[in-house]
Amino acid sequence: MGFCTSARLESIGLTLDDSNADLIFMRTGLTYLLKSLAVLISRLSAFAAQYRALPTLGFTHFQPARFTTVGKRATLWIQVHLYITNTLDRTYVLHVQELLWDLRNIKRARDDIGFRGVKGPTGTQASFLVLFDGDHDKVEELEKLVATRSGFQYIYPVTSQTYSRKIDIDVLAPLASLGATAHKIATDLRLLANLKVVLFDADANSDMIDIIGQEVEEPWESTQIGSSAMAYKRNPILSERVCSLSRHLMVLHQNALMSSSVQWFERTFDDR
Repeated sequence: MGFCTSARLESIGLTLDDSNADLIFMRTGLTYLLKSLAVLISRLSAFAAQYRALPTLGFTHFQPARFTTVGKRATLWIQVHLYITNTLDRTYVLHVQELLWDLRNIKRARDDIGFRGVKGPTGTQASFLVLFDGDHDKVEELEKLVATRSGFQYIYPVTSQTYSRKIDIDVLAPLASLGATAHKIATDLRLLANLKVVLFDADANSDMIDIIGQEVEEPWESTQIGSSAMAYKRNPILSERVCSLSRHLMVLHQNALMSSSVQWFERTFDDR
């Protein structure tokens, strides 16, 4: 960045930097995510309460084990405190997990995001001191004003040309954890969708007659079919998509670790 004095252009050492914008985007995006996650937890909690006493077979190592309930299983996906009455009419409190831990960790990561502030290409404020004729108080006042108008109360006291890429690690870690949770939930649904009771016609070359029962299945559109060769199949395609996206979300954290590790001195472009 430069300015004109006495018909000549002087550089004051400022550079175009979008770090502050990135921090705004991250914090805003996490806020939207927290709202959606709260809705999901609320709906799963209602589902768990509704089916708290419906018996179902439990599985360990994906082998038939002992009975649980549909509601109890659903609480493994969230973390709520529900009063559950089991088949022996004994009331107890379930402390369960997963999504509320993700909610807590994502909220912490969002609330910890600060502002890079008004700093130059190597993280100093020398360029702004030039603008204000060495008046450091005015530079600090400007930085606080920019941060406040951008919606931030906390300004990182030390940065390089960008905010520390450790912040990316801090944000992506709970998102990767959410990806693991989503993958588990979707995988459980995919496995449950396979547990069906099926009737076959022994005199018709084993063609299926009907599905007379199943654990869980996804919503099914009136015109939806399983495949061109096996139209009766009810493939859990939504859960499959969740698993695919979750795997991508989980590996992004590794990329943030790599980017942070190769930020030499004040900055490199390995984060591009």
